[in-house]
Amino acid sequence: MLVWLYRSFPRKSMLLVEDISGPDTPDEYGLHSQRHQSCFGAALWLAESGYIRYQDCIRQEGLDQVILTHKAFTLLSARATFISEDAFSDRSLPTSVQENQQTNIHQLRQALNSGASQQIRQVMQHLLLQSRHH
Repeated sequence: MLVWLYRSFPRKSMLLVEDISGPDTPDEYGLHSQRHQSCFGAALWLAESGYIRYQDCIRQEGLDQVILTHKAFTLLSARATFISEDAFSDRSLPTSVQENQQTNIHQLRQALNSGASQQIRQVMQHLLLQSRHH
C-alpha cells in the first residue's frame, strides 16, 4: 500500500483493497475474506497513525482521495537504517543509483518483490522503528 501510494505521490488516488490484496469474493453473508479485512484495517491504521490521509471510505472496498502524509513520504525517501545485502550487489552503478538503493522505499520494494514474508516483516519493523524519529 505504501509503495503504491509512493508511486502516485503527490496525486490523490482511489485506493481499492483488491488492488493491494487481490480479488475477493464475499461469502454468502456479504463478509469479505480475512485477507481483505486485514488490508482494509491496515489502511485505516495507517491513516490513524498519520501515514496517510483520505477523504472518504468506500464501504469496505477502499478509500477515496488517499495521499501519503509528509511524515510517510519523507520516511520512505530517507536512507534506510536496515540495508539488505541486495543494495550493495553492484558497486559499478552510479552513485545516485547506489544511494537510491539505500532508501526505505527501495528496501520495501525489494522485500515485496522477493515475496518472502520474513524479509517483508523485517523491513517493515525497521521502517516503523525508524518512523519514531520522523
